[in-house]
Amino acid sequence: MTTFTVGITEALIERLADRAQEAEDLRRLPAATVADLTESGFTELLKPARYGGQQADFTAILNPARRMAHGCASTAWTAAFYTLHTWMLALFDDQAQSEGFASRPFLASAPLAPTGRGITVQGGIRLTGRWSWATGVMDGNWAIVGAVCGPDDAIYPALALVPAEDIGIVDVWQTDGMRATGSNDIVIEDVFVPAHRLVKVSDIYAGTTPGAQLYGAACYRWPMVPALALVAAMPALGAAEQVERIFTERLSERVLAYEGSKQKDKPAAQARLGEARVRLRALHGLLADTTGRIEELLAAGSRVPRPVRADARLAAAHIVRESRAVIGILLEASGASAHFLSSPLQRAKRDVDVMSGHVVFDYDVSRELAGALAIGLKVSPIAML
Repeated sequence: MTTFTVGITEALIERLADRAQEAEDLRRLPAATVADLTESGFTELLKPARYGGQQADFTAILNPARRMAHGCASTAWTAAFYTLHTWMLALFDDQAQSEGFASRPFLASAPLAPTGRGITVQGGIRLTGRWSWATGVMDGNWAIVGAVCGPDDAIYPALALVPAEDIGIVDVWQTDGMRATGSNDIVIEDVFVPAHRLVKVSDIYAGTTPGAQLYGAACYRWPMVPALALVAAMPALGAAEQVERIFTERLSERVLAYEGSKQKDKPAAQARLGEARVRLRALHGLLADTTGRIEELLAAGSRVPRPVRADARLAAAHIVRESRAVIGILLEASGASAHFLSSPLQRAKRDVDVMSGHVVFDYDVSRELAGALAIGLKVSPIAML
């Protein structure tokens, strides 16, 4: 296993918690938080060693992303995506990596829906489009965007690497949760993207990108959708863990209005806490089983088949759904004071509510894909797997 160091300390998590309100008000990460993340080494975790990164095992990203959400789920989400997008750059051609990793740190937003159009020209494409949900764009120095490329009679979906100076930002991020992510829209107007800054989505889904062939490490052969889904699920799990911790502490102190009795003596409150704890423990088991299956296949030199990828997407969706449910059952028993804006409980609920709306966490679609593939049925070749 690869050894690595990353400074996601308890002191850093406390600073993230202290800045959570500031981050909400700014609707982006505070400058001090960006500096902390850079200093921690987290964004370098999955960066190839040849470019000065730690080239850790892919699963090394999961625990820090979960723990940062103990301080601020929005910050954890943004930081996790910066690190994931660094990994994504390592899937591109070596020349593209050299250009991107010349930025230290490499901080990229990556709205992946193919809402752009790349027209083939000599040496690359001319790219035009608008993309939503560009997490981290406010501090980004690059962007990775999805586009339909090629001539009309031979189109293919691809990701394009574009420097920040070639994009425009449209301020639309007025939301009730995940406010600190700064996930505004990106606009690109007729920008030339050289061919080496393109990678086909089919290769990304399958784990057969140029970067996967460039490096021997299994990290860069992880298929994209399981990687994205499992990383993105970690801030939800971390937020639920933090709500459980706060609820446990408050239980010993809270006196119920109009009764004068302590809530800790109420069997119903004890039962809610017990239920929350076992549901969270079960999610850790599901996560370990899911990542273990993928790692075992990659260690054997095998590609990850679509049914396993579908199971991983469903596991991530289930982690988010269960995390949201745990937060719900504990907030129901936390009284009206949990909804003061000063309370981290309400912020965790709002953040995870918004987080759960990500397309990769669509529970109906995730269950359908996993179930269909489990019994050998065909699913759409462009299904998000």
